[in-house]
Amino acid sequence: MKINTRYFGEIEIGEEKIIHFENGLFGFEQYKDYTILFDVDSEEEPFFSWLQCVTERELAFPVVNPLKVQSDYDPVVEDELLTSLGDMGEEDLLVLLLATVPEDVKKTSVNMKAPLVINAGTRQGIQIVAENADYEIKHYLIEE
Repeated sequence: MKINTRYFGEIEIGEEKIIHFENGLFGFEQYKDYTILFDVDSEEEPFFSWLQCVTERELAFPVVNPLKVQSDYDPVVEDELLTSLGDMGEEDLLVLLLATVPEDVKKTSVNMKAPLVINAGTRQGIQIVAENADYEIKHYLIEE
């Protein structure tokens, strides 16, 4: 399947690369299908990847593996919220944080409070609100 992307132009992806968010993302509920893109020329895992909507070219969010931000990141959520993802083992679990990269890159932040939880096996995703009181919506990556 060919998709037009915001940062990588037109690319070909397989159906197995599409992640379905039944409820969309907060503020973008009408957009359900995404893929994760990154610069494949790099030899190591990038800090930022892109969550690219497959139906809307301009809708691409920078995302970060939360363990690169905080090694003990462990969002608390009711198990019932994750049932829509299907059965998953630890090897199927993928958690990502949405990032905001403003013009002043020193103010780059990630949303620790509302992570994306993805079952890689079923390719189903959901955005949840973590119950952890100490997780912030704007967790700055660079301290003043």
